[in-house]
Amino acid sequence: MASTHRGHGPARPATGGTSTRPALHRVAATAPALTSPPPVLPPLLPPLLLTVLLTLLCALLGVPGASKAFAASTAPEAPAAPGASGAQTAPAAPSAPAAQTAPAAPAARAASGAGTPGASAGVPSEKVVIIGIPGLAWSDLNPDRTPNLWRLVGEGGAASMSTRAIPPPDRGITCPVAGWLTVSAGQRAGAPGTGCESPRVPEAAPGGGASVPGWAELSAFNAATSYRPVLGQLGGLVTGAGMKVAAVGPGAALAAADKSGKIGKYAASIEQLGDLSPYKLIVVEAGDLNRAWTTGAPNGIPGDMPLQARQEAVAGADRVVGAVLDRLPPFRDTEKGATVLVGGLADTSQAPHLHVAIARGPGPDGAKYARGYLTATSTRQDGLVTNTDLTATAIGLLDLETPNGVVGRPWVDTVPSGGQQATETVGKLADDDLASQVLREVRGPFFAVFVTVQILFYLLAAVAIRRGWGGSRALTAVRVVAVVSGAIAVSTFLAQLVPWWSLPAPMASVIVTILGFACAVAGVALAGPWRAHPLGPLTVVAAVTSVALLADVMNGSTLQVNAVTGYEPVTGGRFYGFSNIAFAVYSAGTILALAGIAQWLISRGRRTLALAVCAAYGGLAVFADGWSAWGADFGGVPAFLVGVAVFLILLSGGRVSPVRLILIGLAGGLLVGAMAVADWLRPADRRTHLGTFVQQVLDGEAWTVVGRKFGAMIGVTVGNWSLSLLSLVALAFLFLVLDRPARWGASALGRAYALAPALRAGLLGALACALIGFLMNDSGIAIPAMALTVAVPLTLAACVRAVRLSPPTTPGRPSVPAASTAPPSP
Repeated sequence: MASTHRGHGPARPATGGTSTRPALHRVAATAPALTSPPPVLPPLLPPLLLTVLLTLLCALLGVPGASKAFAASTAPEAPAAPGASGAQTAPAAPSAPAAQTAPAAPAARAASGAGTPGASAGVPSEKVVIIGIPGLAWSDLNPDRTPNLWRLVGEGGAASMSTRAIPPPDRGITCPVAGWLTVSAGQRAGAPGTGCESPRVPEAAPGGGASVPGWAELSAFNAATSYRPVLGQLGGLVTGAGMKVAAVGPGAALAAADKSGKIGKYAASIEQLGDLSPYKLIVVEAGDLNRAWTTGAPNGIPGDMPLQARQEAVAGADRVVGAVLDRLPPFRDTEKGATVLVGGLADTSQAPHLHVAIARGPGPDGAKYARGYLTATSTRQDGLVTNTDLTATAIGLLDLETPNGVVGRPWVDTVPSGGQQATETVGKLADDDLASQVLREVRGPFFAVFVTVQILFYLLAAVAIRRGWGGSRALTAVRVVAVVSGAIAVSTFLAQLVPWWSLPAPMASVIVTILGFACAVAGVALAGPWRAHPLGPLTVVAAVTSVALLADVMNGSTLQVNAVTGYEPVTGGRFYGFSNIAFAVYSAGTILALAGIAQWLISRGRRTLALAVCAAYGGLAVFADGWSAWGADFGGVPAFLVGVAVFLILLSGGRVSPVRLILIGLAGGLLVGAMAVADWLRPADRRTHLGTFVQQVLDGEAWTVVGRKFGAMIGVTVGNWSLSLLSLVALAFLFLVLDRPARWGASALGRAYALAPALRAGLLGALACALIGFLMNDSGIAIPAMALTVAVPLTLAACVRAVRLSPPTTPGRPSVPAASTAPPSP
């Protein structure tokens, strides 16, 4: 940090290190002289921003239900079951009445071994029927072609399913075998080989049972992966509790087998299974789509199916669903009967998709699934669940304890849709899949355009500042474009307010939408009286960035879902809280906004108040980033705390030493550790990945997770050359262009520091946060790249205004030597 700290500002120390830097309040004394006093931020902007920030603070501290995510994660828990242990007792699902807290079956608890309680503390379901239809997407459903599936949507809850598992080499899809094994383990699983083959037919065993061929090979392969799934978790848990399990079809056998690969009862079709009453868990494969996709595929790598063949396969799968429903007692609008879970489980196309998830019948709390959308605490998004959630749901429905290796959370219904018809539900969920597909198509080209335009802009701005080409008009244009550029990052999230993915030209639509929001934000920044001050536009854009992302994460992170810089539900890496890119944008915007507000207060002699306001909102911002109900960001908290601390130390006139940095970093680690432990103390079905990591530490799996994250960080940094190039160009522009004397006189950055000393503290704090974030998160170079996308253009805008406010200090043209008066030599 000390080396980063050197070389900023117009005054340069005689020796290295931070100890020789002048105090912040003395920087102006070494800056070029000004012919007029620096303008101050007008009275309107800072009070407005302070009002917004304080209102948010009051809402966070005093208004219940400020966020559905917060309310869901902090809902009152049901009383512990008799004999259960304190905080480890599983509560009823959030929608369950408090009275539904019947103790779990003793046999189930005894059979589960060392594990964490599941979601159920209520009434076990009479029967759980899982119908797996690998490849089924919401766009496949039709009231005429798939009447049975359509009926299930009208009778229960529905959601899009993210089916991420361990993909085959060089392919980002989930093969059917991997999808079934993921249900078996409750954790991402896969199969050896490079292709997507159909599940093998089980080998018959005496008494109607069967065993999965190659089970030992599958178990060994998965044990060697970074996720280390334990195959047979679901089937072994149910049979260990004294319940009977039946499987229909080869794929279902993979999901229903116990840890030795054996199934108590196996049948090729639901008709051959006979009486269903003895079985508590029935897993059924409707594999028509899978068979149509893989039949005749060269080298086990299928392509995309023709539309007619796909429709015929979907109709065949629907007939299997109908045959299963016919064997069950008639569905009544009551809280009794079998629970039917339908899942798309895997891909049957060259590109990954979101798939179908339906739940009908009693839920884990005993109350029936209401018509509308499903969710789970693993996603916190209405209408979005995962394939690992299917495993946790089945375990919860049977009132069993969930082993630590099962990472999913039970499906629960959100606010019922009331009069919404199946047509609306299916249409909305199909649109979600469309958005994810369009996102995958436009994300790469968007970043290519984004990086190219940024680099070209830096080059043109360098010419305008270093060479003075274009004069004052060029500087004015540079400032306007810089403010728009600084607003691009937050606009990539605000663009989700418009369904750009459904427009005829998605690539053009997303660019125009993002530019529209960026221009709107920049218009506000450049329209008011605050535009006269170097930090006026910077403060507005940075404050909008901070407040918008804070409000979004408080309300479920919906703006990050399917944003070009946000979450990609198909990938299934994360669904809520602050993504790494959102964290980079949020932290940079927060620190720079605080710098602008602090400058306004300090210019009025309110330095103590400035420090108090910045410490209060900065602390809130760090807390919101890490708290499990909102940001749930493990790696961001230490980085953000370092950035805010560096900003506050410099703002107060202190110096940043290595010892202070180490102590601040340790404090950040303790803070996020305390948040993670607090999350871990909650019931297992309500933990985020913070609490899950604590459990992984206790289970001895922490180094595996850390190694996977570190490998991802290296891979992103080395593989994403465009963002690496953007980061290098942005830093070079900042230190080789803005921080060096130019045609206009002293360095532009030095002039900005002279007019607004708080900018130096804010900029260095944002850079420190980006550097630590780069080292601590698996997104690698993406974090500093996006932080610089906010910080450098806004700093450029401040520097241009500072150049315009202060006169050139270059020496005048030398005078012509006077003519000699001596007589000419002879």
